[in-house]
Amino acid sequence: MLSKRIIACLDVRNGQVVKGINFGGLRSAGDPAELARRYNAEGIDELVILDITATIEARRALADTIRAVARELFIPLAVGGGIRTEADAAAAVEAGADKVSLNTAAIADPGLITRIAERYGSQAVVVAIDAKRAAPDSDRFAVFARSGQADAALDAVAWAREAESRGAGEILLTSIDRDGTKAGFDCAMTAAVSSAVSIPVIASGGAGGLDHFVDVFTMGKADAALAASIFHYAETSVRALKLHLRQHAIPVRL
Repeated sequence: MLSKRIIACLDVRNGQVVKGINFGGLRSAGDPAELARRYNAEGIDELVILDITATIEARRALADTIRAVARELFIPLAVGGGIRTEADAAAAVEAGADKVSLNTAAIADPGLITRIAERYGSQAVVVAIDAKRAAPDSDRFAVFARSGQADAALDAVAWAREAESRGAGEILLTSIDRDGTKAGFDCAMTAAVSSAVSIPVIASGGAGGLDHFVDVFTMGKADAALAASIFHYAETSVRALKLHLRQHAIPVRL
């Protein structure tokens, strides 16, 4: 069985890492390069930088931040936020990104997925899907664009399938309902998408304790799990999490 990956996410605004709840109420969580250095030393498997206001402000992800973080890493780095064109993707890769994450731009122009995959390979293309339940007890998950601000009129499962067909190498699936709540991942949503595609699915939104990762790797069928708050504020360590997963027979790299 392939090892499950633990991924740390740096939500960046104005050059600083921030974290909120349900995509709002942001507070500072530190310097991106310092956090990257710490996570690299602690044994995180990958790092994601999301420039959370780049799309709203109609600009590229901040190249200086990408370069500063990339200098600290010997692990894969994915960059999202403001990747609207092939030129934006090229700028991120030139600054040090190994992968680019597409969200709003891919919804507006699904062909962008294919064009970037043809240029850099599918392994370099992550399609980020921000979704929430259509109703509290619904098994339908609605996709939102523009940092969760705009209903994209898409179903998360169907959109994940299309993204794969167009060349995406991974899906980064974030539950808006669970984001920052520490109430646990939305395992039902993760399982629905994971079962629908053959590419890896990264679960995001809601990590608050070690058992939440156990749940999303088992019930949620995730290939990787992403967290922010519990790592940023040292509520747990990467090694403690990986040892806990090993105790539950979940393969991880130590």
